[in-house]
Amino acid sequence: MIRPVVTGLSVLAIALAAEAVAQERGTLNPQPLPPLADPADPNTPAKELFARKPEPVHLAARAIGNYVHGCLAGAVALPINGKTWQVMRVSRNRNWGHPDLIRFLERMANKVPRVGWPGLLVGDLAQPRGGPMLTGHTSHQIGLDADIWLTPMPDHALSRKEREEMSATNVVAADRTEVDPMVWTPAHVAVIRAAAEDPAVERIFVNAAIKKALCRDPGSNPAWLHKVRPWWHHDYHFHVRIHCPAGNPDCHGQPPPPPDDGCGKELDWWFTDAVVHRRRAAPQARAALSAKAADQADRSAAGLPAGARGAVTKTGPLCWPAIDFPSGM
Repeated sequence: MIRPVVTGLSVLAIALAAEAVAQERGTLNPQPLPPLADPADPNTPAKELFARKPEPVHLAARAIGNYVHGCLAGAVALPINGKTWQVMRVSRNRNWGHPDLIRFLERMANKVPRVGWPGLLVGDLAQPRGGPMLTGHTSHQIGLDADIWLTPMPDHALSRKEREEMSATNVVAADRTEVDPMVWTPAHVAVIRAAAEDPAVERIFVNAAIKKALCRDPGSNPAWLHKVRPWWHHDYHFHVRIHCPAGNPDCHGQPPPPPDDGCGKELDWWFTDAVVHRRRAAPQARAALSAKAADQADRSAAGLPAGARGAVTKTGPLCWPAIDFPSGM
């Protein structure tokens, strides 16, 4: 398998961003962002442009680029209420995805009550036109990623205030090496397994302590475990990533995860003292740890062919319609 190359600092940014957004509250009174002085300035960060697009591009659905560098056309919104799901942090306007992702979520939400999980609380998917976000994620750019809270859906419709302010459930123990036995249940195993067994799913990211718990309880057929990869944080939610959709030639996925269950030496590494206590380490040491973790998880966008790189930058021609760049720029 070809391992993508990433810099430690870039992966550290991914990890820190995920930490920052994990329990960030929403707002009951969202306000539009102020207009940019010169949106056509080629030095304007792409995240500033994509964040100011409240509606999708009304074109055929296409995931363009890579999970961490790209955009999305023809996005569909996951309705904020379903019989077996509710969308959280509605004010972020990040409940958009490729139609394949929306179909997966609806399919999974219908399935999970049969495995002991009453319904899904759904966190961030993507912005209406995908692309980089002002806060939080480095991935979630092409409408194929979804965060699902490790909190079962309650038996009533949550109020807007609850959706913006309530916290998800932290299932990881304080020592960061195990799940919390007072919180973790067989239903947590069942809901993650239900996602992993769906053929559309490419990878699932969880905290390493969660991966360890899953390895102890894989059920009669552990084949699903190889899709579940440890990653920093992810102690309040699990991150589901689906495959590039058929008929989307400009979507560039990842190499498949290793075929083994991921419960061996590569998992042990996550519980070494340097990794568990990496926040105490110097920035360069943390960056080196993040780079090693990325090599295991294959999260990099590096390695795309040259033509694809042009398609996923903010001035790439395939993403111009998403941010209204003049075609000649």
